[in-house]
Amino acid sequence: MLRYIYGGALHQFPKLRHTMFADRSSQFRQRLGWNVDVDDQGHERDAYDGKNPLYVIWQRADGSHGGSLRFLPTTGETMVNDHFTHLTDGVSIRHPLIWECTRFCLAAGADPRVSAALMLGGMEIGLGFGLTDAVGVFDDRMVRVYRRLGWTPTILGTAGRGRGAVSVGLWAFDRTLRAGLLRKAGVSSALSRLWFDRAFGPIAAPVVGPVAMVG
Repeated sequence: MLRYIYGGALHQFPKLRHTMFADRSSQFRQRLGWNVDVDDQGHERDAYDGKNPLYVIWQRADGSHGGSLRFLPTTGETMVNDHFTHLTDGVSIRHPLIWECTRFCLAAGADPRVSAALMLGGMEIGLGFGLTDAVGVFDDRMVRVYRRLGWTPTILGTAGRGRGAVSVGLWAFDRTLRAGLLRKAGVSSALSRLWFDRAFGPIAAPVVGPVAMVG
């Protein structure tokens, strides 16, 4: 199932929290060889995990992490604006209706449908909160994933070539793409909406700024 959890509420889900940060360490440091910080618990965290982000998490039946994404409003500190403006011609992307999405992570052995479910969760956030776009940094390996799922970004800038390429892109929240993500995730429209409403309640109007923490 999909869970939408703010950073300040992760302590309520200790198994999910532990396995998510451990899986991030396995993916980003061990499998991809990124220079990331890992603590003595084997958790990969960065400064943005301390900004009360909104996590979209696929929770397995046993309560452990199957995959996750992390969202932050661009009105605050973001990875793109702090470290990657060389890919946007020096322009910082700050708008209440554009949120940053980072740390796309899959647990080892995750079902292929988990990728689609995470992107579906991102789409539900955008549509539910009345956002226009998500912005994110991604490497070359993710291009095929986005293409397969049918939701590709508009690339704002790229550095490097081949497998070493790193890009910044914008994903437009487009309701017409939701059906394809539902199909690829193997999730009904009603169930996806139920997961969202359980976290936030029915949202009747667009949100025009950072959302208050949900406990």
